[in-house]
Amino acid sequence: MTIPDTSHCAEEELSERDQLILDHLPLLHYIVGRMVLDMPGHVDRDDLLSFGMIGLVMASDSWEAERGLKFSTYAYPKIRGAILDELRRLDFLPRGRREKVRELDRTVRELEQKNGAPPTPEEIAEALGVTLQDVDDALVHARVAGVVSLDDGPSAELGAMLCDPRSEDPEGTAAWEEMKELVVEVIQGLPEQEKTVITLYYGEDLLLKEIAEILDLTESRISQIHTRALYRLNREMGQAAGGGVE
Repeated sequence: MTIPDTSHCAEEELSERDQLILDHLPLLHYIVGRMVLDMPGHVDRDDLLSFGMIGLVMASDSWEAERGLKFSTYAYPKIRGAILDELRRLDFLPRGRREKVRELDRTVRELEQKNGAPPTPEEIAEALGVTLQDVDDALVHARVAGVVSLDDGPSAELGAMLCDPRSEDPEGTAAWEEMKELVVEVIQGLPEQEKTVITLYYGEDLLLKEIAEILDLTESRISQIHTRALYRLNREMGQAAGGGVE
């Protein structure tokens, strides 16, 4: 799947379909940039863009303007769905990583049952006898499994603590607007590094790649910090809202 060639645009107008695709390439890049996935070596950002382009083209072929739905709203789930479909087909999460997700999930559930509240990342590390960065790595794997696995993802409880509280719709929703006040309040209590990453991600709407450049860290490390911060953010929000993540 290739991006339409526009080299002849000066002499010949693009078709309406091709113009629609070109106009929404920023949306494609936005979606890929917000899909925080710890990819193996054979799947990189260009692969995701290629997968997403399939969805963008499909959307441009099937969109009916007269129905009144904005093209960006119509195309968003098709682009994201095309990426997820291809990742599921590749089944890229190795068995060793799946085992780590299961162990993490089991530990989180045991500690929550014991203490009456979801454990902190530090408590998970202590229970597993590993470093906090090892927990970060496992949380990223769990988030990936929850996003792309059909039957082998984390439990609903752990999955809820790894989800992005913002709507997947780039234009946002009323629910997200209502949640913002609580999110801002909880962010203030995060450890400094996590607070910085989350603030840049939500407040400045930056991509992980851009945050990595600002903080002079690798994008992979920013992905780990971001996922840990999401876990802690959802944990604290669940408790602030009255006891646990549903």
